[in-house]
Amino acid sequence: MNNFSSVTMFFLMGFSDVRDIQIVHAALFLFIYLAALLGNVLIITLTTKDHRLHTPMYFFLKNLSFLDLCLISITVPKSIANSLTNHNTISFLGCVSQVFFFFLLATTEVSLLTVMSYDRYIAICHPLRYETIMSQGACVQMAASSWASGGLNAILHTASTFSMPVCASPEVQQFFCDVPQLLSLACSYNIVELVVIGLSLVLDFGCFVFIDISYIHIFSTVLRIPSQEGRSRAFSTCLPHLTVVILFLFSGFFAYLRPLPKSPSFWDLLVSVFYTIVPPTMNPLIYSLRNKDMKMALKKMLKDCNCPSN
Repeated sequence: MNNFSSVTMFFLMGFSDVRDIQIVHAALFLFIYLAALLGNVLIITLTTKDHRLHTPMYFFLKNLSFLDLCLISITVPKSIANSLTNHNTISFLGCVSQVFFFFLLATTEVSLLTVMSYDRYIAICHPLRYETIMSQGACVQMAASSWASGGLNAILHTASTFSMPVCASPEVQQFFCDVPQLLSLACSYNIVELVVIGLSLVLDFGCFVFIDISYIHIFSTVLRIPSQEGRSRAFSTCLPHLTVVILFLFSGFFAYLRPLPKSPSFWDLLVSVFYTIVPPTMNPLIYSLRNKDMKMALKKMLKDCNCPSN
């Protein structure tokens, strides 16, 4: 009975053994990856260059786009390479890196989404105190705390997972190294891993409750706004964030809290795609299509690019 460190190579689950389907999968994932890169880099560029977007809301949005950019880069390029080479393996260090960075980025994103809901709550429910409460220093501290919580959770999960004894063959029933599938290879859970899982659930549930409470107050305040234009503007800044929260948290809860099937199917891989790939790809569309400030900043940047130099 050995622990994970004795394993030099893990075998990942592919989407298909048919070569033509593997090529289609690689092409589809490449298209999605490039779209996610383009969308998130665009948001980072706009929120950096346009001085009108130098506000707390867009500061956090820029952090979210950077997180999404990194999150999708953890899993998708490796999956594309595996499909093209028909070689579904990953080294021990590669697997450890995927687990660490996935938890670092995913936990940070949950914390950052919670901070963004607090930002919207202060902006709508306490507008006169907004600049005082959401000062530059406070925003930096909130973002740094989100990254710190992600780093701590990543270290705990990675250390506890890869120190457990292994009884099964190193076949991960997932297209990347995901903790639930890795734990299914272990002989038994140890007390450290149970504590880490419990702390993660408490953190995620606490963030979920905080976001719910924030939006209950937000919507109750928005409905009391007398003007239709004011209500529309408030909803336009809140609904994209709420959509991102629902998309990310609910897909993650479903994937991590449901019992693992004994024989994983294509639909199980599809669920994992929904919480690892869809949010980073959809977030730029959700925020840009319903956001007038982002549209104006994009038009201004395109106009500046098209202007001939004197």
